[in-house]
Amino acid sequence: MMLSLSAPAVAQSDTSTHQRSLFTWRDGVLAGGFVVGTIVIRPLDKSAADLLQTPERQKSVVYKVGAQGFRTVALPGAFIIGTTMYAVGRITKVERMAELGLFGTEALLVGEATGAVLKDVTGRARPWVDSVPNPDNWQLLRGFRGGDKFRSFPSGHTVAGFAAAAAVSSETSRWWPHGIYLIGPVMYGGAALIGVSRMYDNRHWASDVIMGAAIGTFAGTKVVRYHRTHPDNRLDRWLLRASLSPADPSHISLSILPALTRH
Repeated sequence: MMLSLSAPAVAQSDTSTHQRSLFTWRDGVLAGGFVVGTIVIRPLDKSAADLLQTPERQKSVVYKVGAQGFRTVALPGAFIIGTTMYAVGRITKVERMAELGLFGTEALLVGEATGAVLKDVTGRARPWVDSVPNPDNWQLLRGFRGGDKFRSFPSGHTVAGFAAAAAVSSETSRWWPHGIYLIGPVMYGGAALIGVSRMYDNRHWASDVIMGAAIGTFAGTKVVRYHRTHPDNRLDRWLLRASLSPADPSHISLSILPALTRH
C-alpha cells in the first residue's frame, strides 16, 4: 500500500485579497498607542507593584488560585490548546478549527520569539530581584548572561495571552462578524487578567505587561492577516491542505512535498 502526503493545487484567489496590505496606518496608530501607554505607565510601576503586594492580597486564596490559573492558561495552556485544536480539526476535517489552532499557535511562536529577544536585549531586573524593588534596573544585553531574573521586559505570559486573543478574535470575526462584540471582550479581558496575575506574582512590572500586550496583539493580528492576504502560502498548503491518500498497494511511501500550484 502506498501513502502519499500531498496538498492539492489551489486555485488563484481573488486579486483584491492579494492587494490588501499586511501593515496599515491603523497599525502605526496602535503601535504608537502601546508605546505611549508603556511610557505613561512606567512611572507607576512601583506603586502598581506595591498595590498588588500588600499582605492582605498576597494571603488571599482567591488571588493566589486565580493568578495560578491565568498563568497556566497562558503558558503552557495556550500552546496546548492551539496544537490540540489544530490536530482535532485536521483529524475530523473541520477546517475552521484547524485554521484557528494553526494561526493561534503561529501567533504564539512569533510573539514569544520577539519577546524573548527583547528580554535578553533590555536586561531588566524582575521586581523581586532587588531588596527594594527598582523598576529602573535595566542593563543592555544583560538578559543573555544574567539569566531569567534579568529578563523581565516584556511579560512572556502576557504576550501569549494577547497573541491568542488577537488571533482568535481576528479569525472568528471573518466567520461571525457580530461575534467580535462577544469574543473580543472575553478574549482580551482574559489576556489582561493574565498580565495582572504576573504582576501579582511579583514577576513583572506594569510596563512589562503593556509591552507584552502590544507584542501579542500585533503577532496575532499580523499572522491572521498574512494568511488572508497570502491564501496560497506554503505553510497553509503543507499544514492545512496536505492529506494522506492510498495509492499503489504494492508499495508504501510517504512524501511531505506539496503539489505544484497552477495559476
